[in-house]
This record gives sequence, C-alpha cells and structure tokens, in this order.
Amino acid sequence: MNDKVNTIKNCFDMILQENKKESHLASRKVRKLLYSSSTGNREMYKEIAEIIEKAPINYVKIPENWRQENFVMAISVIYFLHDKEDQPDFLFPWLFQLLQHPNGYIRYSAVKMISHEIGPLTYHIRFPKEKSGLDRFSPKQADYILHSLFMNLNILANSIYESKYKKYKYIDSLPASPYKSVQMILADLEESCCEQKYL
Repeated sequence: MNDKVNTIKNCFDMILQENKKESHLASRKVRKLLYSSSTGNREMYKEIAEIIEKAPINYVKIPENWRQENFVMAISVIYFLHDKEDQPDFLFPWLFQLLQHPNGYIRYSAVKMISHEIGPLTYHIRFPKEKSGLDRFSPKQADYILHSLFMNLNILANSIYESKYKKYKYIDSLPASPYKSVQMILADLEESCCEQKYL
C-alpha cells in the first residue's frame, strides 16, 4: 500500500476508489492509524465525525459487495468517535438495513455499532442512583430510544424468521443469518436492561 496513505480520510478515499486489494488494505489500516499516537489530534476527530455522518450516503453509492464490506468494517472501527452523543440512534435506520445484508461481516459490524449505543442508553437502568457525566440525553429520551429499538428489532426478527430456527435453543447455535444478528442485539439489549420486564 502507498505510504502516503497516512490519514483515516485517505484510507476511506482508497476504500471507495481503489481496486479490491488496495481497498481491503486501506480498510485494515484504519484501525492502525486510529490507535497510533501520531494521529491523535482535533482535526482527525472532526474528519472521523464527518466520515461517520456521511456513511449511509456514501454506502448507497457502492456497487461491489467486497467494497461495501471494506467500508462498513472500517466505519465500525471509528464509529465510537461519532459526535452525536445527544442522538445515539442517528444511524439506526442505516444499521437496520445492514443487519439484513447477506454478508456476515457487514451484519456483524452493524451488530457491533448498535451494541455500542446500548451501554449509554441503559446507564440509568443499570445505575439508577448515579448520574452519567457522559450522556447528553435524559433518561426519558433514552427510554424512548430503547423502546423504539426493541420494537423495531422484534418487528425485523418476525419478518425474517424461518421455521428452521425453531430447533435451535441458543442464539450461538443459530446458523449465520440476519435473524441471528438481530437476536444477538436483542439478547444484549435484554441483558443490559437487567430484566426483560423493563422492556
């Protein structure tokens, strides 16, 4: 890979424009650049926030499955640095689309990104007597988002359910599928909410 690819923005340009090999290498370099000590500056974080915000628009323009995979996996690496702490569900419509993708790597990346938001959203449930200094939304807003997430995941699960899944007792034993991905998030959601009756 070209040594001039030394910023995360450069990596995403390559992911979207270069051949299969170069796109793949650029996708994997995102993590390395993110965690290297030489790139920790305000400008980088601003670029990352812009990349994440524009992700659904850029993704829809990608025709190749392999490029979609590279793009989504790279987004999942930097996703936690989005600047939408007051709107933790801002990408949920796009992530719900990704949960239904035939590519397992893309689905798993979507699971990872949605699950990242469950922690802050359920903080007030898990620690009712403590106030989180990180969140910019009220418990009422969090409850609304959690309820919406729970309802939409169940609607999606019902729409993609197949009778063959009935024989599986545990989520881990389900065959790789969009249904399994949805169930993984639902399990995470129920566990984070401490008790199912809350939902």
